[in-house]
Amino acid sequence: MEEKSKYFVVKQKAVPEVLLKVVEAKRLLESERAMTVQEAADKVGISRSSFYKYKDDILPFYDNTKGKTITLVVQMDDVQGLLSDLLHVVALYKANILTIHQSIPVNGIATLTLSVEVRSDTGNVSRMVEDMEEMKGIHYVKILARE
Repeated sequence: MEEKSKYFVVKQKAVPEVLLKVVEAKRLLESERAMTVQEAADKVGISRSSFYKYKDDILPFYDNTKGKTITLVVQMDDVQGLLSDLLHVVALYKANILTIHQSIPVNGIATLTLSVEVRSDTGNVSRMVEDMEEMKGIHYVKILARE
């Protein structure tokens, strides 16, 4: 049975140093556009492979998430009505859908990129992602970016 992702909020002192360095490398890559992944990894003292291993698994937590745009990548079965059901979850949490892009399904699986605006009345975003992941036909949901 496939295990779904769980999300936790932990204090910085409980996070392994390598993960904190991955966050710092990601910040460097965002702020210094000309920097390569290798340069950012070298600058913070981790290997490039460590960066790639953990880059999708750690994001800084922002208390002021409201008003931010969150981009999600969803891998899902090509089943009639599944996209509608997924968008219904977003509507239940009162997130504002900004963009939707679904790839052409290959072997019965499609990739969806979904950008949502987190408004002042939006519910718990982590719980929204968990609810999406628990849906039948959803393979995974990843938070790609937060702006």
